[in-house]
Amino acid sequence: MKYSVDKQEKYAVFALEDENLNSHISPDLKSEFLMMRNSGVTNMVLNLEAVKFVDSSGLSAILTGNRLWQADGSFILTGVNSESIKKLITISKLDSILTIIPTIEESIDYIKMELLERELNGEADSDN
Repeated sequence: MKYSVDKQEKYAVFALEDENLNSHISPDLKSEFLMMRNSGVTNMVLNLEAVKFVDSSGLSAILTGNRLWQADGSFILTGVNSESIKKLITISKLDSILTIIPTIEESIDYIKMELLERELNGEADSDN
């Protein structure tokens, strides 16, 4: 599996550099997600810009990432440019479950807003 990771203090951008996210790649991707989550990455952006095809096991890896970060962080898909991937997500009705944002920059802004909202909600809760 070819990929790059840009790990920042509040988030990480995981860019998959393979054209296919399939049964050969998905176990490794799930492992990477688990290791990153366990190492303290609280927000994840999965960049699929280079990916042209996702099969059901690839979709399972994406959903694994979503589950790992949904409790107290953000998991965002970005760079979903392939029509076949868009169609698969829509047909699977995952467009209502996954957070899909067009660009990395917008994804990072979304994470910053989510962090601010959690911080404000935490302060509001502690005042009661």
